[in-house]
Amino acid sequence: MSKNLVIVESPAKSKTLKKYLGKDFEILASYGHVRDLLPKEGAVDPDNDFAMKYQIIEKNARHTDAIIKALKKADALYLATDPDREGEAISWHLLEILKKKKLLKDKQVYRIAFNEITKKAVNEAVANPRELSTDMVNAQQARRALDYLVGFNLSPLLWKKIRRGLSAGRVQSPALRMIAEREDEIERFERREYWTMESDLKANKKDLFSAKLTHYKGEKLEQFSITDEKTATRAQKAIDKAAAGRLTVEKVEKRQRRRNPAAPFTTSTLQQEASRKIGFTAQRTMRTAQQLYEGIDVGDEAIGLISYMRTDSVNLAAEAVEQLRELITERYGKENLPKEPKTYRTKSKNAQEAHEAIRPTVITLDPESIKDKLSPDQYKLYSLIWKRTVACQMVHATINMVGIDLAAGKGNIFRATGSTIVKPGFMAVYQEGLDDSKENDDDKLLPPLKEGDEVELLAIRPEQHFTEPPPRYTEASLVKTLEEHGIGRPSTYASIISTLQARDYVELDKKRFKPTDVGRVVNKFLTEHFTQYVDYNFTANLEDELDAISRGEKEWIPLMRDFWTPFKALVVDKEVSVQRKDVTQEAMDEKCPKCEKPLSIRLGRRGRFIGCTAFPECDYTRNLGEDGESTEPEKVEGRSCPECESDLIIRHGRYGKFIGCSNYPKCKHIEPIEQPADTEVECPECKQGTILQRKSRYGKIFFSCSRYPDCSYAIWNRPVARPCPDCGWPILSLKTTKRRGTELVCPQKECGYAAAADEEGNPTNE
Repeated sequence: MSKNLVIVESPAKSKTLKKYLGKDFEILASYGHVRDLLPKEGAVDPDNDFAMKYQIIEKNARHTDAIIKALKKADALYLATDPDREGEAISWHLLEILKKKKLLKDKQVYRIAFNEITKKAVNEAVANPRELSTDMVNAQQARRALDYLVGFNLSPLLWKKIRRGLSAGRVQSPALRMIAEREDEIERFERREYWTMESDLKANKKDLFSAKLTHYKGEKLEQFSITDEKTATRAQKAIDKAAAGRLTVEKVEKRQRRRNPAAPFTTSTLQQEASRKIGFTAQRTMRTAQQLYEGIDVGDEAIGLISYMRTDSVNLAAEAVEQLRELITERYGKENLPKEPKTYRTKSKNAQEAHEAIRPTVITLDPESIKDKLSPDQYKLYSLIWKRTVACQMVHATINMVGIDLAAGKGNIFRATGSTIVKPGFMAVYQEGLDDSKENDDDKLLPPLKEGDEVELLAIRPEQHFTEPPPRYTEASLVKTLEEHGIGRPSTYASIISTLQARDYVELDKKRFKPTDVGRVVNKFLTEHFTQYVDYNFTANLEDELDAISRGEKEWIPLMRDFWTPFKALVVDKEVSVQRKDVTQEAMDEKCPKCEKPLSIRLGRRGRFIGCTAFPECDYTRNLGEDGESTEPEKVEGRSCPECESDLIIRHGRYGKFIGCSNYPKCKHIEPIEQPADTEVECPECKQGTILQRKSRYGKIFFSCSRYPDCSYAIWNRPVARPCPDCGWPILSLKTTKRRGTELVCPQKECGYAAAADEEGNPTNE
């Protein structure tokens, strides 16, 4: 029998630890949290110092039972959950369950934590256990209670004032505001026209390059100096005449600059870079990082390949830095090693300096050497982490910058800029990605020129431009902005984003977030009536106070009282003072063409539309375009209603668009719209239609045959045009779960085929 019972969070981690601790230790997994608040009102009692009522999570009950059974036979209990607040809380909840079972009598209980799952780190943790941190547990309980109280009080209010089924979150709501405000900026943006002048040049009879006009007739050009084609053409002709086919080099500026490497990864920067460089969502990044942390079998043993992936510190352990310096000297040469190790300052004032940045646990395990042991996702992410970590301890890059001013007659100056890398330094290994980056003129190579040289003018090109609105947020730029505002914590960004999408408050359009109509109405209600609670500074300050609790600097119950008392009063007030029509309707300066009553923009089941305020007496409605402008119903060209000969129009129904009679409700003729085959997968049942993505009446996405109702074939998961290798069914489907990740599965239940895949549907084990 094992004398010691060790509890971790995941079975993958338990497999790795078993190889380190030996036969005297039994390792079991809790499979995440073991208890949570009762899912009903009253689980947090503000009148009783915010006492909380917990219950065992049903899906993890059997794992809890296994722990209870094993503890009866053990002498000591080691709580080895993750080294953060959530991990501390899981250990505390488990202890509370065991105390109620009276199983801790005569048992030694230890809390152990390690930042990396290596044999050395694990054995050191076992040899140096600590007490459970009450402060960290209190901080996690306070966060959970705040989220519960906001959800259970705001969500019913949204049901009453907007529509049933909506919900609001303490941290998700400011994030929604951020996305909605960006959309408002885009819609308010007014494009402005401007023109630039580019010259195509040739030097030394062979070297082609270009330069941009910076001065015209002695005046420095600003962005809007030339705003129309007529002015641009006139300037082009004048410069052409003055230049007479030649430009003269007036000035050559050369300077050298350094570019320093980026700091090693934190949770936030890892999510940003994985999005920019390898196209991972925040959720996919964290799922893959968890796998790398918990342990991968690399041949002789299973080992955690990276340090703990939930961190906001950029510190590196002295031992890790020493290993990095040895590897850099050996692999990249001593000239790429700085005299002293590089250190980085953590931006977050609440970062736990005892933690480390995300780094490889064994730096000599480079990605290529273990590629065959990793899945494609694991290899891509591990490569990113390995390269960033190595680069952060290398010398700076040295770059020569060149700027050349060329005169085209008197007072007309073109400027060419370029650069050359003199010494790549860290750039030989890794370069940081940028958000919304555009082509950089500084990257151009220029011919060697000196003052007084002449170059041939091949052409002058006037180029039309328009100012661009601020871009919608990508996952990377949203994560970056959330961090800058202090909203949430890096470990919560993935869940914030997935929650907003799951609630149908935002959607991805070309990998950028756009608020849905429902999301905009919810945001409008919250920003107008709960302004303080979606304020960025308020949310950030609350996070700071939770961090202070975790450090033992503040008490959690006074914080809860300070939040709850004014919040509850505001909820009670808004239940009475806010009318539903004020929330779901937006006044318009236009009268109804049917009854002359005012029109308003309203929220319906299928989004916003324009309708008469005299409804139900007047049933006038029309569509609202994607740009927020009203649109008349779209007519079906070349056809009329087969029953009454009125115009046919495109209508929106519970299940999407359809063709209907414009004389409705007098004539109720309807017919389906032929939709494009958005999956391009042939229906495996009728072999005539294609599989379309649809939405159920409850908002859930499913996939069905385009010939419905003639063919009723439907599946829940996205189809992939690939036959099942086991049963031969013509298609597979792509399924993603937290436990198993993304898989190709056979839609035929009796088959049971499943294989790991990436998010595009490509098998990862072939």
